[in-house]
Amino acid sequence: MKRLALIGIPLAFLGYFFVYPIASILWLGISEDGGRGFREALGGSWDVAWFTLWQAVVSTVVTLVVAMPGAYVLGRFDFPGKSFVRAIVTVPFVLPTVVVGTAFLALIGPSGVLGVDLDGTIWAILLAHVFFNYAVIVRTVGGLWANLDPRLTEAARMLGASRWRAFTRVTLPLLRPAIAAASSIVFLFTFSSFGVVLILGGLRHRTLEVEIWRQTTAFLDLPVAAALAILQLVGVGAILFAYSRYQERRSVQMQLRARSETTIRPTTARQRLLVGANVAIMTVLLGGPMVVLAVRSLGDGPSFANYAALADAGRRSVSFVPPVEAVRNSVLIAFAATAIALIVGGLAAGVVAYRRGRVSQWFDALLMLPLGTSAVTIGLGFLIALDTPIDLRTSLALVPIAHALVAIPLVVRTTVPVMRSVRTTLREAAAVLGASPARAWRAVDLPLVSRALVVGAGFAFAISLGEFGATSFIARPDTPTMPVAIFRLLDQPGTASFGSAMAMSTILMVVTAAAIVAIERFRVADLGEF
Repeated sequence: MKRLALIGIPLAFLGYFFVYPIASILWLGISEDGGRGFREALGGSWDVAWFTLWQAVVSTVVTLVVAMPGAYVLGRFDFPGKSFVRAIVTVPFVLPTVVVGTAFLALIGPSGVLGVDLDGTIWAILLAHVFFNYAVIVRTVGGLWANLDPRLTEAARMLGASRWRAFTRVTLPLLRPAIAAASSIVFLFTFSSFGVVLILGGLRHRTLEVEIWRQTTAFLDLPVAAALAILQLVGVGAILFAYSRYQERRSVQMQLRARSETTIRPTTARQRLLVGANVAIMTVLLGGPMVVLAVRSLGDGPSFANYAALADAGRRSVSFVPPVEAVRNSVLIAFAATAIALIVGGLAAGVVAYRRGRVSQWFDALLMLPLGTSAVTIGLGFLIALDTPIDLRTSLALVPIAHALVAIPLVVRTTVPVMRSVRTTLREAAAVLGASPARAWRAVDLPLVSRALVVGAGFAFAISLGEFGATSFIARPDTPTMPVAIFRLLDQPGTASFGSAMAMSTILMVVTAAAIVAIERFRVADLGEF
């Protein structure tokens, strides 16, 4: 019965809130005109599909190369301001794409402050993708790196191995599950990239996501859009299944150690240079666009006129609410979405980690599908399908549910590598001492898994704060989230509205940074070190 509940709850949640809405909207599209959408999509979208694939691969590789040194520094070194740096690293991951696109145009656009015009090029898209996904590599890989036993590398060095050989032969194999997990997340986000590609690449560079949006909004051609969505789902499903097979074959059991035993203070000149250089790279790469947002929010003055204008926005437009209400809405929804993601994602992670075989592989692939599915499709599917048996289309609960759908794969990806690395001999020893399976899990696994769950909770909370695509469909007009409020301001004509949008974006950055710092303090104070 317990095993049935373990897999039944995630399956029921995904079945009703993901599979059913997606199936409904796809059926609505493909059942019209005798399958015309498939014929047109297959005949004229191969170039779009190819660009979607190769830019996602390149974006993932570049992000991995750029972020691995940062993962090492934040995982192995303890230095003043580390919690603040970790928070700043995570903030770009949750910023609305429309705001980040505008910030990058200010940096590398026709009138960019750097004096280099990369607008409409693949380089602008790649830079923005690295900006967004840097935190995924640093938090996921760095989280496991921080708990690897450093004595293994030290033993290899004592036996004559160089630093590079010790890394490739000892550390890298242990990090492969986390690297594969983080890379799969980055690939899915870049494969389904929408706002960044639309703003920085224009229609010259179109992903499947952008083409789905174009066919729906510009041509009102739902059959073609639905066919493209099916192609996107098939591609994502095939890649995720391949990743699941790799994860199961490459997972290893290892002895994890407390961060207090593995992290060190940078004492030598080489260590200080390594830490300083990586912090400088993080500052330039991640801080530059955010500084631009903050500076532009102050106008030409500088002054706080844009922030003051936010208080009057409610009187100018009935579709806007004061920023305090938008902040409150976003925070409350984020807490609800995090709770749902932890419950459903934790149970799902247990199925993937502890039950091997084809069932686990297919279930793992199913869990990742929401990340590769158009958020616009999910939101529209909610409006079309969720009217039976209870009409939920106007319910406030749909917003955190939509956010949780995207957050659940992140909880699973950050938790499964830790679950699989726990030695079975520890559980067997607990069983020999008379502990039941449930008690053995609480005593052995939970103290280790809890840290990964907190990291997953941080990702879930951050994702919810910045989610826009699905929210734009299902959020009620009187309860907008912060990204919706920013979009409403950007949609209004005039430089004053644009400045107010920058001000609201800065507020979103501050709220997100505060949330991440709070999660870091909770992790240290309440969960302790293992």
